[in-house]
Amino acid sequence: MALRKDDPKSVGGYKLVDRLGAGGMGVVYRGRARSGREVAVKVVHAQYAADPVFRARFRQEIDAVRKVSGAFTAPVVDADPEAERPWMATQYVPGLSLAARIRDQGPLRGPELRRLALGLVEALRDIHRAGVVHRDLKPANVLMAEDGPLVIDFGISRAAENHHTLTETGQMIGTPPFMSPEQLTDARSVGPASDVFSLGALLVFATTGRGPFDADSHYLTAYRVVHEAPVLDGVAEPFRTVLERCLAKKPADRPELAALAGEFVAALPESGAEDEATVTQRADEMALVRMRPTAPADPGDMAPVRRRSRVRRLWATAGTVGALVLGLMGYLLLGPGLAEDDSEAGAGTAESAPSRWMAVPPGWKPWQTTVEATAARGVKKGQNISDIGFGSGPECQEYKGAVYCAGNGILPMRLDGLTGRAAWRADVVPPAQGEGSYIFWLLGVADGAMVVEQQYHPDQGDDVQVSVAALDTATGKQLWHRTLNTTKARPHLSGDLVIVPDDSGSSVTARSPRTGAERWTTPLPTGQYCNWADTGEDLYLECAPGQTASKDMLLLGLDRADGAVRRLTMPRSETLLGRFDGRLLFLDPAEDVDKEAFSRIRLVDSDTGEDRTTELPAGVEGSATLADGTLWFATSSGQVTAVSARTGKQLWQTRTSLEQPSSLTYDPRAHVVYLSSASGRVAALDTKKGTPLWETLPHTQRVTNKGWGHARVLLHKGTLVVTTGDGDIFALDPAHPNRKPVSG
Repeated sequence: MALRKDDPKSVGGYKLVDRLGAGGMGVVYRGRARSGREVAVKVVHAQYAADPVFRARFRQEIDAVRKVSGAFTAPVVDADPEAERPWMATQYVPGLSLAARIRDQGPLRGPELRRLALGLVEALRDIHRAGVVHRDLKPANVLMAEDGPLVIDFGISRAAENHHTLTETGQMIGTPPFMSPEQLTDARSVGPASDVFSLGALLVFATTGRGPFDADSHYLTAYRVVHEAPVLDGVAEPFRTVLERCLAKKPADRPELAALAGEFVAALPESGAEDEATVTQRADEMALVRMRPTAPADPGDMAPVRRRSRVRRLWATAGTVGALVLGLMGYLLLGPGLAEDDSEAGAGTAESAPSRWMAVPPGWKPWQTTVEATAARGVKKGQNISDIGFGSGPECQEYKGAVYCAGNGILPMRLDGLTGRAAWRADVVPPAQGEGSYIFWLLGVADGAMVVEQQYHPDQGDDVQVSVAALDTATGKQLWHRTLNTTKARPHLSGDLVIVPDDSGSSVTARSPRTGAERWTTPLPTGQYCNWADTGEDLYLECAPGQTASKDMLLLGLDRADGAVRRLTMPRSETLLGRFDGRLLFLDPAEDVDKEAFSRIRLVDSDTGEDRTTELPAGVEGSATLADGTLWFATSSGQVTAVSARTGKQLWQTRTSLEQPSSLTYDPRAHVVYLSSASGRVAALDTKKGTPLWETLPHTQRVTNKGWGHARVLLHKGTLVVTTGDGDIFALDPAHPNRKPVSG
């Protein structure tokens, strides 16, 4: 739906593109981050923002989603429950809701119904393991994503052990056709079995197009939920018997989820052709078909491939399945060394790296650790950090043989690049005062200094403290520190300059990363809020007047030598990716689409403002990366598209099986792009034709809502260092990606 005149144009730095829907608590918009990644932004209605009960309920929703596995829910990207109108941004998931799917195409049958039932059982299992009861499982709150159902909207969920709920205000909270009897009679007794009842009602609706207790009014529907037997006409045996048990009036009579999964498997058998040419993609028990690396690894290092009966479609386009299956089987049987465009990869043995790949450093072995590992110096333990932080994963950077990490609730730390051992962990700067939560942003590492931005959120009061600090890379000791009192611009590290805003936000000062010594100062435009554009060595600020209706943004180019400013005015909706052919490269968003998509490339002369545009192929979408004259787009379903930055023509398109992949990392020497997933799976694609070289099995033991935004592949002296949102960090040899890592 198009934005209305009274809708905000942006929220929390996310440009709002259109409306996705509205509910009792607020409006959900489709938003776009500066990087081009799309999010769903939920904003509380203005009339409720001043109501402490609604604010508490909104905080409860944010906390609930953060607890639950990101494999089955849209993970939280950003949130501000204390804003004038509280808001929360989650991953945008293309796809119809179950309600819309039934409305447009009728009831589900066969494999589609089976995938829904088993996917929702897995979703509820992880929700309940996190100590959360959803309490509003209904067709509108289930998204039919490409890789299975996702459960959304935790607005009335609560912790399972908390018996003092926000529903004790005289309000009936929930949707009667899918509520359990105990929700209608005694909200304080609601537990996990309530979600099982809702699941049963939802699956009746998915099978027949109507609910088991439908009536002319919500009041009569609620009466039937509490007192009458469900109407299951049209539900065939033995599935009907299973749903009858789910819809038992007494919670104790309903099946446990573990048993329910087995009953659904028996009641909804697989039907063959619909599920061919697929691989499983669940995050916690993945049975991924693993491709052989270029050279054979030691037999002891090759873990067996686990398989499960429930499978997911890997490629959605039926016409290409045959060719893709043949290509995949070729890799399974022959290995990537025999690929048509990969002649280099056939040479080499387990003892010597193939010519495509660099030799690993002497003494290096695959390793795996977490941000909670014990450090040799500084703050020894990392476990307590999860207690004081918001719990989003680490940002890491490689620098001179070591890996430096920090994150939401993760203290700055250094890992040895050879072994993965934690060398040191720094304390908060300044030292903690009272109870509160810490967020760290890794600005970068340069000149022997790790530079971080820190936010301290006290448990009591709203006085957020923001600072920037430099830490010695050898010891983790503080080199210098400055407190910041503005939100009009954030600090930024580029090359040998740290750019820090002054207290008023009216200017920025360039400083030495090592000493903090001042280099130059330049003013910022009055009344503007500015964000740094990540364009390599160039310094560019994108400035706009907050959440006003301005259609344009001011692009400031800062001279690295003296801070002199060049000004350009650009459409506010465009995404700056970097430089190509001596010009700034922007992507223009496509209009009137339901996905994160782009319509054209815009190349702008930074001195004159002259621009030229090149049309992109229709339907190009995903998170964009620019390197070596190529634009790579990665979608949330794992599809990668390569486009020429010069001509706009598609070079290739490849479907991987990675869920919610990272932005791509380009390796110019090996002619490879890498991407990783929230579960710690990594894929390598040849840059010339997009040929899949290999994919790994998952490296993480769990995947939560933290995992989506922080998966990343770092290049480190011929090896790969991979980070995940749940704090797992591991290193692998791209020539032998499936060798078992050792604990760091």
